[in-house]
Amino acid sequence: MTTPDQLPWEDVQLFVAVAEAGSVTAGARRLRIGQPTVSRRLAALEHRVGFALFERHSDGVRLTVAGARLLDPARRMADFAAEVARAAQAAELAPHGVVRVAAAPGVAFEFLVPFAATLRAELPRLRLEVLADIDYADLARGEADLALRQRPAERDELTTVASIRLPAAVCVAPELLARLPNAPQLGDLPWLTWAGRYAHLPPNPQLAAAIPGFTPAFASDNFLVLLRAAQAGVGALVLPLVSARLHGLVALPLHVGAFAEAELHLVAARSALGIGRVALVAQRMAIALQRASVAESAAS
Repeated sequence: MTTPDQLPWEDVQLFVAVAEAGSVTAGARRLRIGQPTVSRRLAALEHRVGFALFERHSDGVRLTVAGARLLDPARRMADFAAEVARAAQAAELAPHGVVRVAAAPGVAFEFLVPFAATLRAELPRLRLEVLADIDYADLARGEADLALRQRPAERDELTTVASIRLPAAVCVAPELLARLPNAPQLGDLPWLTWAGRYAHLPPNPQLAAAIPGFTPAFASDNFLVLLRAAQAGVGALVLPLVSARLHGLVALPLHVGAFAEAELHLVAARSALGIGRVALVAQRMAIALQRASVAESAAS
């Protein structure tokens, strides 16, 4: 029987991902490999250690007693492996290679793509790899080098490099605006909202609380789909004003409370900033964020 300290890191990473995600499918998505591959490797891992790690259920998987005992040391190994990789990379003398940045699809589309173009023109040996997903990457374990998030760092091993606030509003296409009553209220608007596994995210619960019998006009689990629906005049979205202008949408004079501002935070693992190329990209990105904030303040 193979003992846990002899397990290859790739197998430990797979075990932790499935355990934390609660299903093989979600674990595969987190690791960005195919679900059949994860199932096959998981079965091989259980054969190697000599006991079942998970109980399979219709709604996912649950750790067995033996699997639960393995989870904490496996997590420590995951953290240690990320630290070792970063220490090895810290010796780089010149910035080159890949820097992975995690961000929500809208932020990736509107900010990271133009930033990557500028970065490549100035530092052609650096390349961004953008992980566009609403789910947060685990920076402490090296799932990404940097992240742009709506919340600042909340763990000791992470740090917030830069933060900005952007004014936001309820935004509609000019075509929809022409069909709305004068001085529309929240309940007068056809709304675009999150669907599926993101149905709990704002503004869904806030709209449901503010509008009796609330039903959206259109829903999706993809931001770019919702944005295209807004451009087509299907419904309204709460967006930063800079996004509204970029995509030809019009801001309505409605009070949106907590959504009057959009926060954006550049977050990194403290140890990741010891890698030359990551620190350089973080510095350039912080400057770009501040420029965007200043430009938006001037336009508003």
